[in-house]
Amino acid sequence: MKIELLYFGRPSEILRISRESVDLPDELPEGSKTLADLLAWLKLRGENWQQALAENRVRCAINQEFCKPNSPIKAGDEVAIFSPISGG
Repeated sequence: MKIELLYFGRPSEILRISRESVDLPDELPEGSKTLADLLAWLKLRGENWQQALAENRVRCAINQEFCKPNSPIKAGDEVAIFSPISGG
């Protein structure tokens, strides 16, 4: 299942990447892949990935809509990973 990943803010800086296309592994049935599954899989890439994608350090959007970790991901989706936005 191919998806597009976009990285913004701190995750992009730490990982030195702004965009990539990935094929998610087939271990999980297509209908059960979630944002949490994606982040867990990306964290397997190493320590920098674990640091950049720690749950309290990122927000995510699927197809330009903010999402929760249990949100499903489908083939062709665009997933954006970015720093939480703060301000006053």
